[in-house]
Amino acid sequence: MHALLPWLLALLLAPAAHGAPLPPAVGNALRAAGIAPQDIAIVVHGVDAGAPLLSHNARRAMNPASTIKLVTTYAGLELLGPAYRWKTEALSEAPPVAGRLAGNLYLRGSGDPKLTLEQFWLLLRQLRVRGVAEIGGDLVLDRSAFALPPHDPAEFDGEPLRPYNAGPDALLVNLKSVRLTLLPDPARNAVAVLAETPSDGLRLDNRLSLGQESCGDWREKLRATVDGETIQLAGGFPAACGEKALHLAPWPADAQVDRLFRALWNELGGTLRGTVRAGTAPVDAGVVAAQDSPPLAEIVRDINKYSNNVMARQLFLSLAAERPATPEGARRRVADWLAGKALQLPELVLDNGSGLSRTERISAAGLGDLLLAAWRSPVMPELMASLPLAGVDGTLKKRLGDSPAAGRAHLKTGYLEGVRALAGYVLDASGRRWVVVCLINGPRAQAGKPAMDALLRWVAER
Repeated sequence: MHALLPWLLALLLAPAAHGAPLPPAVGNALRAAGIAPQDIAIVVHGVDAGAPLLSHNARRAMNPASTIKLVTTYAGLELLGPAYRWKTEALSEAPPVAGRLAGNLYLRGSGDPKLTLEQFWLLLRQLRVRGVAEIGGDLVLDRSAFALPPHDPAEFDGEPLRPYNAGPDALLVNLKSVRLTLLPDPARNAVAVLAETPSDGLRLDNRLSLGQESCGDWREKLRATVDGETIQLAGGFPAACGEKALHLAPWPADAQVDRLFRALWNELGGTLRGTVRAGTAPVDAGVVAAQDSPPLAEIVRDINKYSNNVMARQLFLSLAAERPATPEGARRRVADWLAGKALQLPELVLDNGSGLSRTERISAAGLGDLLLAAWRSPVMPELMASLPLAGVDGTLKKRLGDSPAAGRAHLKTGYLEGVRALAGYVLDASGRRWVVVCLINGPRAQAGKPAMDALLRWVAER
């Protein structure tokens, strides 16, 4: 009898640990996927309700993957404001004379997450319009707005050339990436590779073969390696894919900016006599030209709709109250902000604010409470509009298109090895809005999509 007591006690406590019974369709999908009940956490809570409709493992600390971007973007919108802009400046110690800067030109970044190729070109064009044609000294890259530990782009998953593994940078230019276009050429039984991003000295070693199989996961069939200025592409590329863009982060930050600057500056008719190097602008240097970022309300759309990790890390660091900004300073600012809103998230662990982390944690209840607070916030329209719309755009464009949730669910998604997650708002058939959070951690997490979709259908059909 005594041997049975622990087993009986576990049965009695199970409902308290897991909460309300799961909807049958969700439970069936979990069983079919082999996902244990303790590996999933769910909260469904009406935005106008005092208590959740469904709460399962709600206080368990779990890895949220990219749904942690909701913390970063909501905090950014409230702390910095939807109209906040970053500024990138070009400075010199003396004005140009007859088109020539005798000394160095300094590029000083402030952490702009979206200093794209086009924005960078506009900054350089401003220099030309303002009379700078020749830079007699060096181009000095000033990243002093951030103070960061060394970053290893291969550390997370051994894929150092993937742009999502690029580290944050106070002078992040074009997301530290180059864009190559792959064009199948059946007539020549070959694949053409075009360098879309200007890059001085870039050489392409194209060893791709044209395949006849279905397109599928074409990116995994390619092998990219870098040797100095040369990018080598090998493997097969299916003709069925048609034209595809391949984004790579092939070089350290200084080298990438060097190659991009020289290519654009030459196109604009400019000359650089010196080298490109890291440094700091003198305190008495004057601004020659400046380029503002898009407003934060636009930035958060890119971060959430397309789950851009590098942009999220830039925003996260920009939350720090002091300069140079540090990850610890950003964490303190977020903690103070949450405390000021009386949001208690004891399970929250922030690493870099992007979700590309094995250490970040939050509970389903904590993420649900955050979304309920956001619903009552003045920045709610900006945050909600930044989330992928089921069956319409972003990371949900090809998901839930034939579901009752299509066009009615604004959800941030997340995916890592051993993690699947979604969180956001769902409008049901009667016009009522719900906060929905679903986190799966475990060896079978990759099979959790049908259970998540079943949960969304259950909410949307109410």
